[in-house]
Amino acid sequence: MPFIKLDQIPEVEPAKGYHATFVHSKNMTIAYWRVDAGSALPDHSHPHEQMCTVIDGTFELTVDGETQKMERGQMAIIPGGIAHSGKALTECFLIDNFYPVREDYRSG
Repeated sequence: MPFIKLDQIPEVEPAKGYHATFVHSKNMTIAYWRVDAGSALPDHSHPHEQMCTVIDGTFELTVDGETQKMERGQMAIIPGGIAHSGKALTECFLIDNFYPVREDYRSG
């Protein structure tokens, strides 16, 4: 299925305030996040490489102990296995790319 309409994929809330639409290919997962202002994501890690892009809003991201306030047009690359956490300082729209596929997100 090479063409996808994002508005036809059900949105899920895997963490409080983090509303996501997930798209999976054979090798990767893309997450489109709508994040409520003030929503925090606790420190965690996973084996997947992650690329996080801020499309809109201000998001505070901590990767391996280093914290940055990220705004529209900024990106972070998080290697697999590295601890990271975040907080939406405003309402945000983020896109995360994961490699390999996030099987845990495949089931919602």
